[in-house]
Formats: sequence, C-alpha cells, structure tokens
Amino acid sequence: MATKILQSLDSLVKYDTPQLITKRTEKKPMGLGKLPQGFAQAGASKDALKLPSPQAVDERKEAEEFLNTILPPREWEEDGHLWRQKVSSQPATRQDVITLQEELDDKLRQGQARETGICPIRREIYSQCFDELIRQVTINCSERGMLLLRVRDETRMTIAAYQALYESSIAFGMRKALQSTQGKGDIENELEEMKKERDLLEKQLSDLRAKAEQAERRATEQRLAEEKKNADEILFLKKTNQQLKAQLEGIIAPKK
Repeated sequence: MATKILQSLDSLVKYDTPQLITKRTEKKPMGLGKLPQGFAQAGASKDALKLPSPQAVDERKEAEEFLNTILPPREWEEDGHLWRQKVSSQPATRQDVITLQEELDDKLRQGQARETGICPIRREIYSQCFDELIRQVTINCSERGMLLLRVRDETRMTIAAYQALYESSIAFGMRKALQSTQGKGDIENELEEMKKERDLLEKQLSDLRAKAEQAERRATEQRLAEEKKNADEILFLKKTNQQLKAQLEGIIAPKK
C-alpha cells in the first residue's frame, strides 16, 4: 500500500505543497503541520506571504477551481493523517518546460520503458507529461486547455476501446481453443468408433469372401461331377445303342 502511494505521488504534473486535512475538514498551512515523506519545504514561495489584491484573488481562485475540475486534487493517508494536494496554478516558464522534458527522459530511463511496441510504463509517463502540458496551457488559456482535455479523453477512450477489443479477442480465442480441444476429444472418440466399425466390417467382408470362395469351389466341383456323370451316361447310351443296333442287324440279316 505504501509503495502504491509513493508511486502515485511521483508524477510529472506540478502540484502545490500538500496540506493536512483536520477532522473538521479545515486546512492547516504547511508551517503548522508536518510534511509527508518525499516532500521538501524548500519549494515554498516567499511571495505566498504577501497579500494579493481582491481581483488577483478572484482570478486565482477561478483558475484553481478550473484546474481542479480538469485535474482533481489527490488525497492520501499517512500515519493516520489525511493529506490533500492540489494541482499548481503557477504559470509555467520556459525553464519549466525544459525541466519537464528532462524529467520525462529521466522517468523513461528509470522506469526502463520500451521505446517501441506496447509499454504501459511509457504510456503512463507520457500521460502524466500531457496532463502537465494541459495544466500549463490552461493557466494561460482555459479554452485551449479544455480542447486539449477533450483530445486527452478521446485518446484514452480510443485506447480503452482497443484494449477491450484486444481482451475480447483473447477471450474469444481462448473459447475457440477450448472448444477445439473439446471437439478434438469428440472427434477422436468418433474416430475410434469408426475404426472399430471398420475392423468389424473388414472381418465380415473376409468371412463373406471365404464363404463365397467355398461356395464357388463347391459349385465348380458339383458342375464337374455333373459333367462327368452326363458324359458317362452319354457313353453308356452310345454303347447300348450300338449293341442294340448290332443285335437288330443280327436278327434281320438271316431273314434275307
């Protein structure tokens, strides 16, 4: 939990000095309370002790409210105390932009962000940098800041849509893979049943072929036997006919 808080406090967006929230939701100046770890009082401006004009107070309050709407204050709890930190309403100088670029490069290098491809670390760091640019632009021109805010929100929605589509495609692929795995088991079982049926049909075919060969052999033997029997009968009849013919001729011959 503490690591998550420290990571959330480490941002490229410029914030004011954190304030301690009391039980009655009153804010204490930083001189009356103890700063949380990770923040130094050296960054406090000396001009904050001077009383600004009413017009400047109204403009500053309006700018702070607008900034708080775009970039809401962040809160965290440490040692039983609730701290709140609002985004800074101080205009950015050229040196601030240069410093922002250096900090961006440092965070990319420290976070070991990948230069190409999908990298959540690089995306988070550039998102913080873009929020800081929105803060800087909004202070000078609120309309331009609102336009940049629309661009940021549209980009985030597009990325979220692609992420949802990617997760949906992954889930779809997993379901299809699971279905294919289950279908593979069914197909394998069906294949085994078909193999068994094929073996049974092959056995039946072999039996029928053996019976057919046996029947054909018997038929051939029977045909040969019938032919031999018929030949013997014809031969017997021929002999009998010759004998009868000879007897007849012997009977008829003396009468002449």
